[in-house]
Amino acid sequence: MNLHEYQGKSILKKYGVQVPEGIVAFNSDEAVAAAKILTEKTSSNFMVIKAQIHAGGRGKGGGVKLAKSIEEVQSITNAMIGMQLVTPQTSAEGKKVHKVLVQQDIYYPGATEIKELYMSILLNRVVGRYIVMYSPHGGMDIEKVAEETPNEIYTEEIDPKVGLQDFQARKIAFNLGLSGNAYKEMIAFVKSLYAAFINSDASLFEINPVVKTSDEKIFAADAKVVIDSNALFRHPLIVEMRDFAEEDPIEVEASNFSLNYVKLDGNVGCMVNGAGLAMATMDIIKLSGGEPANFLDVGGSANAKRVEEAFRIILKDPNVKAILLNIFGGIVRCDRVAQGVVDAYKNIGEINIPIIVRLQGTNAVEGKEIIDNSGLKVYAAISLNDAAQLVTEVLK
Repeated sequence: MNLHEYQGKSILKKYGVQVPEGIVAFNSDEAVAAAKILTEKTSSNFMVIKAQIHAGGRGKGGGVKLAKSIEEVQSITNAMIGMQLVTPQTSAEGKKVHKVLVQQDIYYPGATEIKELYMSILLNRVVGRYIVMYSPHGGMDIEKVAEETPNEIYTEEIDPKVGLQDFQARKIAFNLGLSGNAYKEMIAFVKSLYAAFINSDASLFEINPVVKTSDEKIFAADAKVVIDSNALFRHPLIVEMRDFAEEDPIEVEASNFSLNYVKLDGNVGCMVNGAGLAMATMDIIKLSGGEPANFLDVGGSANAKRVEEAFRIILKDPNVKAILLNIFGGIVRCDRVAQGVVDAYKNIGEINIPIIVRLQGTNAVEGKEIIDNSGLKVYAAISLNDAAQLVTEVLK
């Protein structure tokens, strides 16, 4: 589950990570009120207005602006809320901005010793360990740093059994070129960041930039946070942070039926039980000349009702020209899935696109009989090769 910047910073602050003072606002009046509160706290009229969307690269798209007065806070917010913000991490359509973060400017006027750094914590699945990825060069061009000077991107592996060690935190601060009080502050920063990552069951904490101010303080100036959805049952307060407006409506509907659905840009809808089989099915579709329109895992306990709802969701995509249903009957019985296909046809009404059904495993023979005797325009396949050939034929 993705979090907004202000939500991620609230988690960081809870674990002792220094973040700039900020208040979220949903309109210009709230932004002005927030700026006045922050001015009293910080004794500065300079504020940063940051669009809150689930995408990075906002600065490159005009989603981060410096306001030097209350009047500029109002005008910038009026222009930003409601805009379609296009960044390198959004589609060409962009994302609509519904709210902004009004934040104190930590780039103190006239300061010459400010330094932008990069840091993230994530799971390295290859070695089964967490890694801290960091660089002495942060900011909007971190991708350029990684491409042109990869030797300036450092990593530190953390064994989850023992956690972050003191010597590792010191090594990170040293490699970032810090000294004096900034060095000490960075050690504390890394430890607090790791605590926030672990205790919130996150899959990613990305701070870009980490800012060393002119008075040797370390701040998380930005925060991209992704929480492992499988652990949300342990974090009811984080669940409340979910912003449905930032998610695809069809994906939200699918989650309500416990369906794992991700929309893609292809023309063949997929319905599969099991993530691994779903990936293989997507490969088969591409090899047959089609393009997957979605990833959809109905799960190991799929029944006729869930299959019907899955069909409804796939059919909401106007780009879908065919549907491939690939079920391996282990826990789930193929005859129940077949009955779900028949029920979907009857309850949804006329379906004008071809459906290819491949059933293998428990009660596969019975399932094929249900399909064959239904009188519906459904193509039955035995092997993946058969399914691939049928996909090619129906697309033609």
